[in-house]
Amino acid sequence: MARLKELFTNEIKPNLKQKFGYKNQYMVPEIKKIVLNMGLGIDGNDSKILKSSQEDLAAITGQKPVVTKFKKSISNFKTRKSTNAGLKVTLRKNKMYEFIDRLVNIALPRIKDFRGLSSKGFDKFGNYTFGIKEHIIFPEVNFDKVEKIRGLDITIVIKSYRKEDSFELLKKLNFPFLNVRSN
Repeated sequence: MARLKELFTNEIKPNLKQKFGYKNQYMVPEIKKIVLNMGLGIDGNDSKILKSSQEDLAAITGQKPVVTKFKKSISNFKTRKSTNAGLKVTLRKNKMYEFIDRLVNIALPRIKDFRGLSSKGFDKFGNYTFGIKEHIIFPEVNFDKVEKIRGLDITIVIKSYRKEDSFELLKKLNFPFLNVRSN
């Protein structure tokens, strides 16, 4: 069992249940899955770039990424229907908890001039999305072999009733959020 999953079941879940006054443990917010998305745009048609990006994303997540395709042609964006758009990985269960552990404790502190994550990334369902500008912050990526630094979007899908519950869950998992100051 992943270290973070054990911490969640033994400490965080009972604390959140007591804090929010839930009647049973199934009402407590919990993370369902994590989706990582790396858009390649025009570079998606180049097989060499696609292959190196796949290897990098596979090294970061420990799982082979799926190649996503454009759904329709848009001339202004120079896209053609059914050509490669990017890469996507969905993590669940133990791999998801291991990824969160590495993200929070190793990768996010390696970002240049990092002050914290914005608390505005929550949608109305309580899911949290944020972007990373450089995929090389993960120690699994070999910096010498990377041709171009790419960004990725990370979406954390959370089962909860309110945004506040999701925010509290991520704070308990040591996500470094910006301190919001009131003037």
